[in-house]
Amino acid sequence: MPALPLQLLALEHPEWSDRPLAVVDRDRPTGQILWVNERAYRSRVLPGLRYAAGLALCRQLCAGEVHPDEIARGAQQIAELLQRFSPEVEGGTPGTDNGDTRRGKPDAASPEPGVFWLDATGMEPLEASLQSWGERLHGELTAAGFVASIAIGFSRFGSYALARSQTHAPVVVLESPIEEERSVRKIRLDRLQLDPNLRAKLGKLGIHTVGAFLKLPPTGLGKRFGAAAVRLHRAAAGALVEPLVPIPPSDPVEVWVELEYPEADAIRLLFVIKRVLHSLLESTVARGQALTELNMKLSFDSGDHRSIEIRTAAPTLDNAQILELVRLRFERFNIHQLDLSAGVTEMLLTARGVPVSQEQLELFVEQPRRDLAAANRAFARLRTRYGRDAVARAQLRDGHLPEATYTWESLEKAQMPAPKSRNSVSSSESDGASLQRPMVRRVYRRPIALPHRENPEQDGWLVRGPEQGPMVRIVGPYVVSGGWWVREVFREYHFVETQKGDVMWVYYDRVRRRWFLQGVID
Repeated sequence: MPALPLQLLALEHPEWSDRPLAVVDRDRPTGQILWVNERAYRSRVLPGLRYAAGLALCRQLCAGEVHPDEIARGAQQIAELLQRFSPEVEGGTPGTDNGDTRRGKPDAASPEPGVFWLDATGMEPLEASLQSWGERLHGELTAAGFVASIAIGFSRFGSYALARSQTHAPVVVLESPIEEERSVRKIRLDRLQLDPNLRAKLGKLGIHTVGAFLKLPPTGLGKRFGAAAVRLHRAAAGALVEPLVPIPPSDPVEVWVELEYPEADAIRLLFVIKRVLHSLLESTVARGQALTELNMKLSFDSGDHRSIEIRTAAPTLDNAQILELVRLRFERFNIHQLDLSAGVTEMLLTARGVPVSQEQLELFVEQPRRDLAAANRAFARLRTRYGRDAVARAQLRDGHLPEATYTWESLEKAQMPAPKSRNSVSSSESDGASLQRPMVRRVYRRPIALPHRENPEQDGWLVRGPEQGPMVRIVGPYVVSGGWWVREVFREYHFVETQKGDVMWVYYDRVRRRWFLQGVID
């Protein structure tokens, strides 16, 4: 895909289609030219020049910036198209982590945007010829609005160099490795995406073609021209063999919802979608993408199906914006008398996204579902109505008795929970039992006195009355004693399970000779 950022700029500005065009890293006279089209190249406007120098060479030159996110979205669209022709497709876009590769600026350590390699092995039995396979692929890319040049060869560098240097035939098929090597040696270096400084140094030595460059001795090449020249020499000589690293197919993110009963109300369906939309967006963010399309497949109780497609104006991770579009689509269907009387029984939500910058993804992560500001406003209303101590939280403290192991303190502001992760569990606690979710004990502020019973194990003990049923199992005792320095305490704690399945936390007070209910277990 010759100069993919340039093609994306041309698609954005169709009025520039018949003029010399360039992509710059900054839209100002001092901006550096990164990509040029054929008309600009014929005017000797080359990558590496300043925008002002390019205008001096060609007064009709038009230039603009292309953000890395736009390049990534275009590359993903092309990769999905190419995967229909070969299961193994490799392609890349430049990184955006440093200044050297921003806005699609080529770098020796980064793959060139718009360059894709396909594995054509095994295509000959399926196609009339590799020529027809390449022409069919070229036709699909052209129909999608892109300009492409295809070279089918025997080596990674050979096919790349031939595809980059094509100016006439859109598809070239090499018959043998010898023919490929002979054709590659004639290619001019300025047709390849080389570092401008390297190209200028080689030009001073009169080296303008790949063949002339290969005549240089490999020894000392890196010391004089750098690592990029060594890599180029090894690749052109066939000494650098890199296996194909295919892009994994990107399956859409899906969430399947089964309703308990047929739902015929559009508003209630909207709330069902709202409940699962956040998890759908979380899965999209995990892929480094933002949502651009939401497809909803509704299954009715009558056996019918209907698909609803939502497209956003721009990639987004905003729940409210997506739900608003869903609501408007439901209202539109109501106007056109969409029949929901049969009742929706199942929904399949499919999200499709495009890569976005890390900053956009961090905005989604930094906006959790829990709204702390709303919680603090609710706390303020509670304090105003019921007093300053109405909002409190339990704080652990050292204590001998269960009711003395915590105290209540005023809570000024809501905070996000910070649970202990499994990664922070020590090796001594890494067994499966310690990683299970702990049971919650709901402790009564004052223990509840229970009816007197000498031995609860002899018959069915109705701990809380007939509603929970009789006791079926009792575990204990767990003795807590002490307090002689203030008041002597001797308690025997038990866990009591009733026929209904409830678990009570009770104790027998040896000093007072009575049973008490300390709390319940959830």
